[in-house]
Amino acid sequence: LCWPGSGGIRGGAAMDLFGDLRRMNKRQLYYQVLNFAMIVSSALMIWKGLIVVTGSESPIVVVLSGSMEPAFHRGDLLFLTNFHDDPIRAGEIVVFKVEGRDIPIVHRVIKVHEKGNGNIKFLTKGDNNEVDDRGLYKEGQNWLEKKDVVGRARGFLPYVGMVTIIMNDYPKFKYALLAVMGAYVLLKRES
Repeated sequence: LCWPGSGGIRGGAAMDLFGDLRRMNKRQLYYQVLNFAMIVSSALMIWKGLIVVTGSESPIVVVLSGSMEPAFHRGDLLFLTNFHDDPIRAGEIVVFKVEGRDIPIVHRVIKVHEKGNGNIKFLTKGDNNEVDDRGLYKEGQNWLEKKDVVGRARGFLPYVGMVTIIMNDYPKFKYALLAVMGAYVLLKRES
């Protein structure tokens, strides 16, 4: 049963949500807001802790294309480390950023050039691509350096990152999901 003029079930659910908020006393509401803030800050602390432990500015990434199939598929969640003492070797899967591109790329190292002074330059290629990545690098750049590496793949969970891809492809879904999660945390009552 819906209230007249409420817009159907959605409007009725919104009325219930606001009714629940009005029935809470101020102390309960403050407690729920504080609980929500603690959840968000805990998630941020865990993320920052992972950055410190793994040495990577982005310890978890989602594969966004099929360029690494069959090794990784679109939507796979990768766990990265980036310890600067570890040498980069051919065959290793790295995540790198290129100047002029916002999104990191996940590809395999196919060639490594080490110089006597310790400088390392390397070339990457997607397993499912016909040619190397020189076309992806900034103009005039033929090799990557260690400073370009965000991390190295150390493990993965298949297709777990599809949620992230769906939320990026459908922003309304993302905001609706965030609103539902926020409302749940704010309205959940301790028993």
